[in-house]
Amino acid sequence: MTVILAIFLFVLLNELISWIGKSVLEDFVYVLYQRVFSASLVAQQNQLKADILKTKSELLATSAQQEFAKWAKLRRKVDKGLADLEKLNSEISSTKTGFSLKFKAALMTLTWGGRLIITLWYRSAAVFYLPPGWMGPLTWWLALPGAPKGAVSVAVWQMVCQRIIKAGERVVKDFARPQVTAESVAVPVSATTEDVKSQ
Repeated sequence: MTVILAIFLFVLLNELISWIGKSVLEDFVYVLYQRVFSASLVAQQNQLKADILKTKSELLATSAQQEFAKWAKLRRKVDKGLADLEKLNSEISSTKTGFSLKFKAALMTLTWGGRLIITLWYRSAAVFYLPPGWMGPLTWWLALPGAPKGAVSVAVWQMVCQRIIKAGERVVKDFARPQVTAESVAVPVSATTEDVKSQ
């Protein structure tokens, strides 16, 4: 794969992450992580919830005055189940916090670290060359930070790709947005100025 295409795909990946949203990606990946690494905790949590609901329905069906011993036993069982569930929820919550920190660090490394590594690795490489005199005195700027004169550097190419992808995003959003037409905002002829002001 050529450098020009690799950089474009890398910038596209960064923009896709930005469009989808880091929190949405984190939630999606956490669900997968939970299924693989914390499946027993989630199964235990679901089983505990089902047991508590079953015991609670039994408790509600039992009269506290006529069957006090049974009612008290069920009440203690519900209270113990709720305490166990709270403990399990805090354990799962701490797991999610740890995962969140690791995921954010990995995503930061992938996006910003990857961009920095590519820029440093290919800092003196030319992505492509421009025809001589095509950009006039600005030709030197396109070669920054270290590409040969008359070439477009990796850093500039990343910037151009990002601008093009963002412009494409705006075009797609403009087409996806419902268009406001004159007919949809037309005011009836019989309307008075007070009617128009109140709208």
